[in-house]
Amino acid sequence: MNAIEVRRFSYGVNGTRILKDVSFAVGPGDTLAIVGPNGAGKSTLLKCLNGILKGGEGDILIHGRRVETCSSRQLARWVCTVPQADFPNAPYTAGEFILMSRYPHLKPLRGPERKDREAARQAMALTGSEGLAGRALASLSGGERQKVMIAAALAQAGSILLLDEPGTYLDPRSQADMYRILRRVNRELRTTMLFVTHDINAVLSWDGRVMALREGSVAFHDRTPMIAEDGVLEKIFGVGFRVLKVPETERLVAVQEGPE
Repeated sequence: MNAIEVRRFSYGVNGTRILKDVSFAVGPGDTLAIVGPNGAGKSTLLKCLNGILKGGEGDILIHGRRVETCSSRQLARWVCTVPQADFPNAPYTAGEFILMSRYPHLKPLRGPERKDREAARQAMALTGSEGLAGRALASLSGGERQKVMIAAALAQAGSILLLDEPGTYLDPRSQADMYRILRRVNRELRTTMLFVTHDINAVLSWDGRVMALREGSVAFHDRTPMIAEDGVLEKIFGVGFRVLKVPETERLVAVQEGPE
């Protein structure tokens, strides 16, 4: 059974179709990068997958069950989300915020139990955010905030992780740390991952599959290296790219071509 299956799904607002007949599937423990120009529907798709946006035509199935038949609590036990750059400046410490993500597992009228605190501790250990536990959310840097957001999603303990532009506003070192953490999570926990990004080179460095949206439709869906084939990136983004291979590592790097 696929972790996620989307069948000819369309979604619109006020008569404007944002997603058009989108179909794809992601197996348990697999990864899918979602790319495309601004306004292609990438973030909207994630919000439909986690139930934030309701309605639409077609089917979205999570572990074989249609999203609209799941309660918010059940869906939160399966799907965890790291949203785009927004971060709450609530009066909590990072440790308190991470522990709050255990809400789908708490018993009615009961606070966190030992298993919840252990889940939060393990998530902080996995992301290297233990030292941030006592820090106020408002005091954290961009890279620290992203670690805390990922730790909160992991403490939530869903089998599917959705990430919307996880590298936004991060410096190169923080980006590298974040992607290292995500690879470890995917490898060790077998977490299914979908991440939306504009960073083509981050995609090219990641094993898995990549799907491109353009004007709400699927313009490409294949193994990651195939997006580097001649003309594919230009078709998706409408600008030229040169794809180079780094001799020392054999890694592919995409360079956008400038104006003539």
